[in-house]
Amino acid sequence: MCGLDEARERFTVNNAKVAILMGSDSDLDVMNEAAQVLKDFGVAYEVKVLSAHRSPEDVREFVKAAGPRGVQVFICGAGGAAHLAGAVAAQTTLPVIGVPINSSPLNGLDALLATVQMPSGTPVATVAVGKSGAKNAALLACQILALSDKALPEKLDRYKEKLAEGIRKKNREIEKQNQS
Repeated sequence: MCGLDEARERFTVNNAKVAILMGSDSDLDVMNEAAQVLKDFGVAYEVKVLSAHRSPEDVREFVKAAGPRGVQVFICGAGGAAHLAGAVAAQTTLPVIGVPINSSPLNGLDALLATVQMPSGTPVATVAVGKSGAKNAALLACQILALSDKALPEKLDRYKEKLAEGIRKKNREIEKQNQS
C-alpha cells in the first residue's frame, strides 16, 4: 500500500476535472463516448482501468488522491457486476455518475439495476445503458462543472441549440416529403 502523496503522483494526469474509470479495457469503446464529449467541451479528463474486484486498493488510492488534485466528478463504467461506481462513491463525497455497460448476456440490464440501486448514503447518478449513457454522463458532468466554470454554461447552451436546430432541419425535410 502506498501513501497518499505517492498515489497522487502515480495517478496525476494534466489537471483533470473528470475521471473516467472502467473495470476493464473491454469497456473502452463505450467510455470513449464520454471522453469525446468532454474533449468537445474542452473539459480536462483522465481515463483509467481500475477494478473494484481485481485492484480494489488502486481504486481506493486513486479516489482518495483525485479530489485533492482537482478531479471534481467521476464517471464510472458499470459492466458485469457493476460495483465500480459504488466502490468509488463509498470513498468520496464528489459526484459519481455510473454508466451501465451492455457487456453481459443481459445486455446491460443487470448493470443498470445494480448501478441504480445504491444503498442510502452512497449516491450514484445513473444514466442509460451503453454509448448514449456515456455521452449523457459526460454532459451531466459538464452541467455539474458549469456551476463553477463560467465558460461551460454558454457551451452547453450552444450544444442544446445545435440539437434543436438538428430536429428543426429533420422536421422541415419530413414536411417537404409529405407535401410531395
